Amino acid sequence: MSKNNLRQQQAKVLRISRKLHRTTGALLFFFFLFISITGLLLGWKKNSNGLILANTEKGTSTELSEWLPMHQLKSNAQKIFRDSISKELSSEINRIDVRPDKGVLKFTFKDNFYGIQLDGATGALLKIERRRSDFIEQVHDGSILDHYAGTSGGPIKLFYTSVMGLALLLFTITGFWLWYGPKRMRRTSKV
Repeated sequence: MSKNNLRQQQAKVLRISRKLHRTTGALLFFFFLFISITGLLLGWKKNSNGLILANTEKGTSTELSEWLPMHQLKSNAQKIFRDSISKELSSEINRIDVRPDKGVLKFTFKDNFYGIQLDGATGALLKIERRRSDFIEQVHDGSILDHYAGTSGGPIKLFYTSVMGLALLLFTITGFWLWYGPKRMRRTSKV
């Protein structure tokens, strides 16, 4: 292959890379903006002084043998939810996070972003929290769209993360080539 043909081929690859990089960036700008902002917030959630992720309270006992039965704690959390948060929202439990070292159980609820922290030994309410970090995480990974669309199995999240992952891979490759390609062309033109 002649030196001129090689240079033309390298220039063509650079033009294609630049076009792919620019087009993908323009099409997915807002998605990358959401991912970067929510990723930054999620990175800072434990250092947000309770703004993004509520601090975990301390219960009266870390001895599990002194704790109330799980079904009683669950019922208590659902009652507190209905009495203190909303009678209209679902009080169906999504997850129970047991923290024996702190004597606390954290209850999160399906279809909303509330949480309740109870003392494991007494069942007393320690904190009602807005689960901002859960909302931010769902925006970050696209599952918020499945949440509001009511889809099960996360098909929107799967599509979203696949597109964004492939776009990031494409950005990495084309970005590298936009940096390295001209250096390579200058080096081969000197030879």
